Amino acid sequence: MPAISLILNILWIVFGGWYMALLWLLAAAVMAITIVGLPWARAAFNIAWYTLLPFGQTVVRRDEYTGVEDLGTGPLGFIGNVIWLVFFGWWIALAHVGTAVALAITLIGLPFAWAHLKLALLALWPIGRTVVTVDEARDLRYPFRARAF
Repeated sequence: MPAISLILNILWIVFGGWYMALLWLLAAAVMAITIVGLPWARAAFNIAWYTLLPFGQTVVRRDEYTGVEDLGTGPLGFIGNVIWLVFFGWWIALAHVGTAVALAITLIGLPFAWAHLKLALLALWPIGRTVVTVDEARDLRYPFRARAF
């Protein structure tokens, strides 16, 4: 992890990123209690980890990353996202937006507010997404780019 990402992640945790990760973990736990909610619980757990350390990572569509369509990226993933949106997505997104507004009031909070807005969008439609490093996402978008060694 680059030094700037490490510093931003530490500041993120200190200034409240930890409680949003706990909210994602709470959602994962509630879904895991029901056997039917296990696919959503797995996605929520992965996003909880991303919410805890968002800098230096990004979210991409899983089928674009792997090159293969799977259960979460097809029609069943769409239905899963609609169910997620109705039961969990809107209130987690609302919590991220509220936190972003509070952080945007301060100048130092602007990068954190922007991260919360990205997480709010992810909270609305998370199924079929995967967390990757920024470098992996860059390589995915520009596969023929020359890399310096």
